[in-house]
Amino acid sequence: MNKSYTTLLLGSLFTTLSLNSAQAAPIKDKTYHFTIVHTNDHHGRFWKNNDGEYGMAAQKTVIDRIRADVKARGGELLLLSGGDVNTGVPESDMQDAEPDFKAMAQIGFDAMVLGNHEFDKPLPVLAKQQKWVKFPMLSANVYRGGKPMFEPYHIFNKAGLKIAVLGLTTDDTQQMVNPENLQYTGVWKSGRIINPKTNATIEFRKPSAIAAQLVPELRKKVDVVIAATHMGHYTNGNHGSNAEGDVELARAVKGIDLIVGGHSQNPVCMKAENERDDAYVPGTECKPDRQNGTWIVQAHEWGKYVGRADFSYTNGVLTLDRYALIPVNLKKTVTAVDGSKSKTLYTEEIPEDPQMLAFLTPYQEKGQKVLGVEIGTTNGTLDGDRTRVRSQPTNLGKLIAQAMLEKAKADFAVMNSGGVRDSINDGKITYKDVLKVQPFGNTLGYADLTGQETLDYLTAILKISAGSGGFAQLAGVKATYDNGIVRNVIIGGKPLDLNKTYRLAINNFAADGGDGYPKIRGVNPTYVNTGFVDADVLKGFIIKNSPINAAAFDPADDIVRIMPPAPTTDKPLEKKP
Repeated sequence: MNKSYTTLLLGSLFTTLSLNSAQAAPIKDKTYHFTIVHTNDHHGRFWKNNDGEYGMAAQKTVIDRIRADVKARGGELLLLSGGDVNTGVPESDMQDAEPDFKAMAQIGFDAMVLGNHEFDKPLPVLAKQQKWVKFPMLSANVYRGGKPMFEPYHIFNKAGLKIAVLGLTTDDTQQMVNPENLQYTGVWKSGRIINPKTNATIEFRKPSAIAAQLVPELRKKVDVVIAATHMGHYTNGNHGSNAEGDVELARAVKGIDLIVGGHSQNPVCMKAENERDDAYVPGTECKPDRQNGTWIVQAHEWGKYVGRADFSYTNGVLTLDRYALIPVNLKKTVTAVDGSKSKTLYTEEIPEDPQMLAFLTPYQEKGQKVLGVEIGTTNGTLDGDRTRVRSQPTNLGKLIAQAMLEKAKADFAVMNSGGVRDSINDGKITYKDVLKVQPFGNTLGYADLTGQETLDYLTAILKISAGSGGFAQLAGVKATYDNGIVRNVIIGGKPLDLNKTYRLAINNFAADGGDGYPKIRGVNPTYVNTGFVDADVLKGFIIKNSPINAAAFDPADDIVRIMPPAPTTDKPLEKKP
């Protein structure tokens, strides 16, 4: 058994849920043991990052250990994904997430819910992905022509215990993907498009309404009902302008035993009732949320954790015996006495599975080769020089922010200068050039702000001093910063209206408070992490707008800074007697 898992066990979470089922009952007085293992929001992270964190080779080792432990205990196991396998890392995106889906099949996933990013590409790509995995891709609320487009649920028989897994996809998908991907010619059936003369539009119905219809039916057929959802966990149901999430689902629909979630990309670990621990430390205890008799779990993002929930079932009573989030080689930064910094593991190192590593390596190498391909040209240098970009607006800073603005369909965008690491020289642009500019793999997010919140936010970020990584590069906004006061704000060509709502595009690092920015994630309930990697957003913008006219992105006087005169160091002349 994994030692880190041992330390993570909650011990005795003896919460029971009454099950009233009309199906043929399991054997009287027999205790059935089963374990739900889960991940979510993978977003193309089949390969470990530069610090050696996560990656599917190490993930397989963790899951194999859990399988062995569960088998030794005489239990059964279900491995589920909360969706969004697609979109995030260029090496994966350019290969239609083939390494990710095929690795999931080899690891032995039993089912996944379709996330919104599964619709980022045309349907033939999704059809291809379905064939790669073979396990069911579930969603009960995605409709076409008045009928469910995908398998709504799947029933598993685990040693005589019937477990239903119901898939539910956020209805925000309708607004989050290219509309062209939701309109197609043909009939979708079992991962194939047939009858090419038939046209239809995909619709995403309200998940709780669909669940309210299906859950009572499932309770008559099975012993345990699990909802695999891609809806998001919003503390106490405060989902803001986002569509309903897992908390709202659990409160609205009685009879769901467990929600295995995704979409909001946070570890669901509660400090108290309706109070999530947004400062959760890897390797410490994690207590899932519980709403209306339903447990809610989510394993952050990118394969950073593998979630494990151990259940027992006796005479119609389901008990959560223990729960843990197992970190996959996550590291923290430590500072030595001499001021030097290094990375160290939170828990013991998990070795990479050799066979999985051998399988994934060619995909990684193939992706790396593609990085040298020309993606566009620029007729002037795009300035990302460290000294200048951290002290003044530059054309590259504005271009990056403009790319973020357009991708998020936002009103204005901000880019922290600390995330701009190089210039792009006059002439041809390769994907490698883009990655040198934005190497960190941050992801694009957005949040809706009131007019007053917008003014407050601009005031906070424009206060950050020149020379800092927090120096703001902006697009979509003009303003005057006068000694701590922001005036004359223009957004979208119109003066700021305190009664309007504006969408801000921002990367996840700054949204988390990085570089001294006001924290948005976990504070503003409207915040959404799109999963799009910053470098990929910039790449797409360059391809679309090439050749780039560098002069067109000159920030000029977009932000006029009026600063107080520097204090003089000269001593006043002494008066002579």
